[in-house]
Amino acid sequence: MATKTEALIDEQAWQAIGLTLQLASLTTVLLLLLATPLAWWLAHTRSRLRAPISALVTLPLVLPPSVLGFYLLVALGPEGPLGRFTQAMGWGVMSFTFSGLLLGSVVFSLPFAVQPIQNAFEALGRRPLEVAATLRASPLDAFFSVALPQARTGLFTAAVLSFAHTVGEFGVVLMIGGNIPGQTRVVSTQIYGHVEAMEYAQAHALAAGMLLFSFVVLLALMAVQRPRRGEAA
Repeated sequence: MATKTEALIDEQAWQAIGLTLQLASLTTVLLLLLATPLAWWLAHTRSRLRAPISALVTLPLVLPPSVLGFYLLVALGPEGPLGRFTQAMGWGVMSFTFSGLLLGSVVFSLPFAVQPIQNAFEALGRRPLEVAATLRASPLDAFFSVALPQARTGLFTAAVLSFAHTVGEFGVVLMIGGNIPGQTRVVSTQIYGHVEAMEYAQAHALAAGMLLFSFVVLLALMAVQRPRRGEAA
């Protein structure tokens, strides 16, 4: 049985799994760092820019991944604005590299991080922060000692959704990174390669793992979001 499993999941497949986990982990960390202050601003601002910025953040939810991936590819390419900047800085072109893949993943998964955290901040309201202010807590102290702990469920949901969504990426990954073994080939593109080569047994082994992973993620989210006992209906 072990020999058969090893044959279905070869060295390239393990490389793709490792790269996927690395990409998802880095994307999740970056998204939490970026999404938390952005979600806080969206939850509390009265600026006229709130609506267009909120729409811009949500855009990856409605855009086809191939469209988003295409424009990111153009922007990261040699003639694109980001491509010219990275070349001027001596970093080279980011398209078809892991760095480009990471940038694309952050953009593509941004709404999955911002929305749960924003909802948590909005549910918190202003009252706890006002109480903290009466105790002479600075806005920064109140944010870290009151807002973040109270929003922990939203932060956890954002982290899980960001990680899971990155693991399941395909269209954006393929457009920006291609399918380069050991560099940009992740699990989704590895499955695609197996299907193209009509290696259905290998594709099934990886796809079944993805299916199980997605099911466990949904169970975890349901457990976290389930109302506590004794909580008012």
